[in-house]
Amino acid sequence: MSSSLGTTLTVTVFGQSHSPAIGCTVEGVPSGFKVDLDALQAFLDRRAPGRTPWSTPRKEPDAIKVLSGLNYKGETCGAPFTAVIENTNTRSADYDDIARIPRPGHADFTAWAKWGPAHDVRGGGAFSGRLTAPLCIAGGLALQLLATRGVRIGAHLDEVAGIGDDPFFASVNTPQARALLARQLDDLADGRSFPTINEEAGQRMVDAILEAQAAGDSVGAVIECVACGLPAGIGAPPFDGIENSLARALFGIPAVKGLEFGAGFEAARLRGSENNDPYQVEDGQISPRTNNAGGALGGITSGAPISFRLAIKPTPSIALEQDSVNLVTGKPAKLAVTGRHDPCVAPRAVPVVEAVCALVLLDSWLSWPPEIGPFSKRAL
Repeated sequence: MSSSLGTTLTVTVFGQSHSPAIGCTVEGVPSGFKVDLDALQAFLDRRAPGRTPWSTPRKEPDAIKVLSGLNYKGETCGAPFTAVIENTNTRSADYDDIARIPRPGHADFTAWAKWGPAHDVRGGGAFSGRLTAPLCIAGGLALQLLATRGVRIGAHLDEVAGIGDDPFFASVNTPQARALLARQLDDLADGRSFPTINEEAGQRMVDAILEAQAAGDSVGAVIECVACGLPAGIGAPPFDGIENSLARALFGIPAVKGLEFGAGFEAARLRGSENNDPYQVEDGQISPRTNNAGGALGGITSGAPISFRLAIKPTPSIALEQDSVNLVTGKPAKLAVTGRHDPCVAPRAVPVVEAVCALVLLDSWLSWPPEIGPFSKRAL
């Protein structure tokens, strides 16, 4: 199993959903950075379970315990940063049937095909969304580091059950559009319990999620994410470009099934004259005026906001009876999942997307810096 990510800033995630603890180790963190542990805990709390009617009722405090990587002043010291979270509210008996009868749409069967009965099926094991908690620790650290260089990352629920939110102002790269985008990011960061720009649309999404939950079913979603403030010149094409690196990491988030940058698949329906982003000069700096490319060309940042959308599948663990197979007898079987599961995983996945985006962008900046800028070789 591959549990590590990154080139210069490397992250290793460990643990299972029902193991005593889960955690992460981050290597390559620049030294001398004062970590705001309260802000890091607050970021992790955004994805914590059992705190809203539309999430799993599994309640976990998700308190961060830092084991290494900080000196007595709370600064990064060059040693690997390692932190853990204890699992305190597990109910492994809920998975007795699933050990024999795999859930349709889940990794139960493919894990059994690879590892046989040795696979830890409890809570989904290493395939559980529970493992995104340590990703948020590592990503929350990266977000703080990027913020010192003027980079801001935010995400929202662009769509849930076919109900759309207002989009980010990321398709145009002008001072006016950047100001509007900053205002949207401010609103999202202002303590909203449900991550939408339009609060009325958010309430309709909540109603749709609760309706599916009452029916024993689940719904999918689309998450939109932007990263503002990156200079042009970051990325290493052809295989370690910004889109390549983001795609590899984002598909490590459970339930992600699709990804598009900028105009994405809509670009296939445009002419070149419509899709091309004209250049402009602002304060002596060249940048695209529009942003159909999503902030990167040839795998290298353009100076416009990085912009992408993710398709999140409906939660496969549903109470409705489904057709499956008994792995012991090899005969057809029925399965109605019991236990505690999110009727829509996307609301709690929003901070995870921000975290993974931050990890990739910081790693790319440290690994392949432009010739000028705050993380350039010259500056280091």
